[in-house]
Amino acid sequence: MAHVELSLSEVFAPAPGTPTEQGYDNIGRWSVTVSSADEPCLLIDADTRVVAVSTAGCELLGLGAPEDVIGLPLLDGGLRLLDFTAYRGELANPEIDKIPPLLALSSGRLARGLLRIGAATEGASDATVDAISTPVLTDGAVAGSLTFFSEV
Repeated sequence: MAHVELSLSEVFAPAPGTPTEQGYDNIGRWSVTVSSADEPCLLIDADTRVVAVSTAGCELLGLGAPEDVIGLPLLDGGLRLLDFTAYRGELANPEIDKIPPLLALSSGRLARGLLRIGAATEGASDATVDAISTPVLTDGAVAGSLTFFSEV
């Protein structure tokens, strides 16, 4: 027969009126998490501006340092998307419905797809990444998207 032992200890209860949140909205909480993440990830707001990016995300996507791209539009902030042809030409007018972080914003749903990213430095090779994006909600409305990347 199993033996179960139970002990009781004093419970910590915050004082009445103490806020349980850190004072951030949903984008702010995710921003802190993404900025300190070891995984390659990126957070953009509803205007497609980069709110936060992990160091590993910057390295994988060839974006330089996180502070260099925060506040810039995703596609105008140094992210070089290439086509999947043998030519590997830069996409001049990328289709929003084919780029997972932007598709998650416009659809309000999960989005996944492959992206070919152009190397930021000469002599470095391009990267093909699997991108999985989810919309980030604030008060029930899409306020941004969070994307995790994995090199293929």
